[in-house]
Amino acid sequence: MLRIEAVWLAVGASDLRGGMDSLLGQVVARFGSAQRHHAYVFANRRATRLKVLVFDGAGIWLCTRRLQEGRFAWPQDDREALHLSEQQWRWLVAGLPWQRMTAHATAAAIAVV
Repeated sequence: MLRIEAVWLAVGASDLRGGMDSLLGQVVARFGSAQRHHAYVFANRRATRLKVLVFDGAGIWLCTRRLQEGRFAWPQDDREALHLSEQQWRWLVAGLPWQRMTAHATAAAIAVV
C-alpha cells in the first residue's frame, strides 16, 4: 500500500507533457530532493489536470487526475511550495475549493421534530 506522509503543491503552472523523470527534475529543483512518502503535486496552466509524484523509498509513483468538468482550485501565487493537510488534499482532488473550506464543515443529517 502506498503511504503518504506529506503533500506538497508545486505552486503555479507546470509543464505536464513530460514523464516522471522531468517531474522528478522539477521536484529536485524546487525542493532539493524527493523525500520518502511525500507527494509532489503539479497542475497544468488551466488547472484541469494534476500529476502526483510520490517517492516510496524503493521507487517512484506517478499518478494523473483529470476532472471531466471544471477546474481544480489551484493557487497561482508566487510561493515556491504549499503544504496541504490530509483533508485539504481530499478536497483538492475532489475539485472542491479547498482554500475556503474548514475541517469542521461537514453536512449534518436532517432531523425531523
